Amino acid sequence: MLKTYLYPIFVFIISIFTGFVIRLIFKNRISYFNQKFNLGLSFKTIVFFSNICFFWIILLGIYLSISIVEFPAKFQQIINSINKLLIILFIITLAWVSAKIVVSFLNFYMREKTELPPKVSIIEIIIKIVILFIGFILILDTLHINITPFITSLGIAGLAVGLALQDTLSNFFAGLHILMTKQIKPGDYISIEGGFEGFVEDITWRNTTIKTVSNNLVIIPNSKIASSIVTNYFLPDKGLTVPVQVGVSYDSDLEKVERITLEVAKEVMKEVPGGVPDFEPFIRYHTFGEFSINFTVVLRVQSYTDRYPVIHEFVKRLHKRYKEEGIEIPFPIRTVYLKHKN
Repeated sequence: MLKTYLYPIFVFIISIFTGFVIRLIFKNRISYFNQKFNLGLSFKTIVFFSNICFFWIILLGIYLSISIVEFPAKFQQIINSINKLLIILFIITLAWVSAKIVVSFLNFYMREKTELPPKVSIIEIIIKIVILFIGFILILDTLHINITPFITSLGIAGLAVGLALQDTLSNFFAGLHILMTKQIKPGDYISIEGGFEGFVEDITWRNTTIKTVSNNLVIIPNSKIASSIVTNYFLPDKGLTVPVQVGVSYDSDLEKVERITLEVAKEVMKEVPGGVPDFEPFIRYHTFGEFSINFTVVLRVQSYTDRYPVIHEFVKRLHKRYKEEGIEIPFPIRTVYLKHKN
């Protein structure tokens, strides 16, 4: 009798030892490939995968230990239940690990091959829901539960839930549409009808989060963005043309004004971070104003937020240079002629 139970105990001990060895090897190999191919896996994720491998080997050891023992018939139902429990635990962990692996490789692919950032919440959520649902179906099959009535009931329940959650589903599919069209993606700087603008932080299953320049978060439903007029300052590229309005006195020499202004503009383009050094600024006179001749100076910056320091520095340097060159930027004036009746 003792000999009968020594074999399963021996098998279980071997499985524990094997699990430790494989976990160590697996952890080292995954760390090596992670560094070699820049997979972007965190140390916590690598440890998680290693521990799951150890857990699976322990489950296999318990399953084999039980299988080689001939239990009395009265215990057979309990043993079958334990075996099913082991299989269910394996399916649950396999589904969870599969979801993590798919998400990790998707993040790697997006980082290396596409313009999308390596983390988009709505895509991760969809992947996890699909894989976990497949795992749930496998568990039902393991328990010999007929899934046909379940799928039918799920369809009816899905219709009812869909009617009850129209707003939520509208935001969900709007988020998918936003990502699939690639017109807006996390990292872009956008402006939305209504005055909201900032960097897109994330697109989830319900909302899009925008981080403003003042470091506040604006949370907007996806359906609102899909139905609004949106300006994406990062498309078709991040470079942006910046017009600056200037006015000079009617007494000014316009040829000299143009030459001095372009000298300052080129200097700013080359020296101020955010400017485009090889861009040739230009000016266009356009209006005889009430007290000045007005023109537009056209600069170019590398991204939308660079326009602030570039304009700031251009105005400072232009004002200083105009003072040195005797070019007047007039104050608003109005001349009133009065007639005296004799």
